[in-house]
Amino acid sequence: MSTGVGTTATVQDWRPDILGEGFEQARIDLGPDPDGEGGDVHAVLVRRVVRPEETVVGAVLFVHGFSDYFFQTDLAHHCAARGLAFHALDLRKCGRAREPHQTAHYASDLALYDTELETALAAIAADHPGAPVVVMGHSTGGLVLPLWLDRRRREDRVAPVVGQVLNSPWFDLQGKPVMRGPVTQALRAVSRVQPLRRLDLPVTTVYGDALHVSGRGEWDYDLALRPLAGFPITVGWLNAVRRGHAALHRGLDVGVPSLVLRSDRTSFSRRVTELTDRSDNILDVRQIARWAGCLGGETHVVPVAGARHDVFLSLAEPRAAAYAALDRWLDVHLPADLPTA
Repeated sequence: MSTGVGTTATVQDWRPDILGEGFEQARIDLGPDPDGEGGDVHAVLVRRVVRPEETVVGAVLFVHGFSDYFFQTDLAHHCAARGLAFHALDLRKCGRAREPHQTAHYASDLALYDTELETALAAIAADHPGAPVVVMGHSTGGLVLPLWLDRRRREDRVAPVVGQVLNSPWFDLQGKPVMRGPVTQALRAVSRVQPLRRLDLPVTTVYGDALHVSGRGEWDYDLALRPLAGFPITVGWLNAVRRGHAALHRGLDVGVPSLVLRSDRTSFSRRVTELTDRSDNILDVRQIARWAGCLGGETHVVPVAGARHDVFLSLAEPRAAAYAALDRWLDVHLPADLPTA
């Protein structure tokens, strides 16, 4: 299923965001739910308000991962300090955009997100005409974005995107290789008849506890929008992800340079260990390294020593290293002396 690369939707007026002063949000109305959960669906575009003294030389569009939403204000301020007008998208049924009757983060096809992505890009262009845009995706967002960019490139619609930054992108299903094939086949079959069926998977709050202030972490975010143990995974959604993985593995051409940031190690322990705060607890970083070459074009991969799954939510030292790697890449691909947008 594809929505068509050029499709956009209606954007409502900007209003104050839940992040407080300096951030605004606009609802993107997407019409009737194509996945049949009833009613309409919408996405939410968030922007950091550009201050009068700030010069804009480009823009950022950030996309979150599964069981997540945008709350990373430090990332927004860091980008703004480089002259990048920061925007983030809560996808349909995710974060700010989920209605009570909707299955969290459910989409039967990752291409459905094209509509809100195109609409967000159009809104950025309206605010900052001619500004080059860097897209940033974390985890599942790091899969959604290159698939979208590949579709845009095939339609000769690369601009205004000039690069992508992928933060621990989800490039393959974790686990033993011998299991991934049978699991994928089973997902394909069950998703036809029970797409909203929840998978019975082990529940752990190790990663959430490491991040949130209620545990050992330093980040205060809304646990209703990002639960410590995450939301249940549905068969239909994971099937959509696996189809996305297959497309990536066949090889994409996103049409722009890519920066891939990841931790240097993985630790899947369901209890707190000495590696909990210094490794990726969610994805296998070896898979990220393996499949990064499938993005097409110039790709720079940086393993960040001691980083968490979200490298920009790591402990202070690896977090600083992640920002330094981002800055080095931006210095090359989006220099600060570009014409003012």
